Amino acid sequence: MKIFKDRQSAGQILARRLKNVRADLVLGIPRGGVVVAYQVAKELNLFLDILVTRKIGAPNQPELALGAVDGDGSVVWDQELLTQLKLKIESVNLAEKIEDERNEISRREKIYRQGRLPLDVKNKTIILTDDGIATGSTTLAAINYLRRHQAGKVILAVPVASKEAKNKIIREFGEFGGFGEIIILETPEDFQAVGQFYHQFEPVEDEKVITLLERASSSQ
Repeated sequence: MKIFKDRQSAGQILARRLKNVRADLVLGIPRGGVVVAYQVAKELNLFLDILVTRKIGAPNQPELALGAVDGDGSVVWDQELLTQLKLKIESVNLAEKIEDERNEISRREKIYRQGRLPLDVKNKTIILTDDGIATGSTTLAAINYLRRHQAGKVILAVPVASKEAKNKIIREFGEFGGFGEIIILETPEDFQAVGQFYHQFEPVEDEKVITLLERASSSQ
């Protein structure tokens, strides 16, 4: 089982795995995913952009994602988890939480882009990446966003993911036909959290994301 030095190193390793892939641009899911995506875009000489999604935490258990919101404000629910918890969305008051996450997405879009418009994804081959996938909710929200915006193909490429999340995403991608491809470097048996597979896993601040996007933009 590989433990990555840090997000930068993981991105470089992922880029080597992707060296023969033909794509148009790389999208990172903020915040940590942008550090990985920057390295992939740099090594493959591709355009870099962001795709902001936010998880919807369960009441009294905010780290447990019941679903996620994408950049259009659309919500994708984790129906498997809801079934396991015997929850019905209509019986759980999440309206305020969803609105908070939509507002946070708007805030991030505004400060990260610094006036730049989102790159066009229509008919493009996209490498979508994050620093890791625990439950898959934010990833599935991103995939659905790209499908809705008519991306040509999505290559989901991440350093590490739980087996449960990988299987969930595979089932979802399967419904898309040739829309998607999945590249995950590590799917460990004992998955507690993404950070356990990194020697260094400090929080990524807004300023870091802004710096990386500005640096990538100036070289494009």
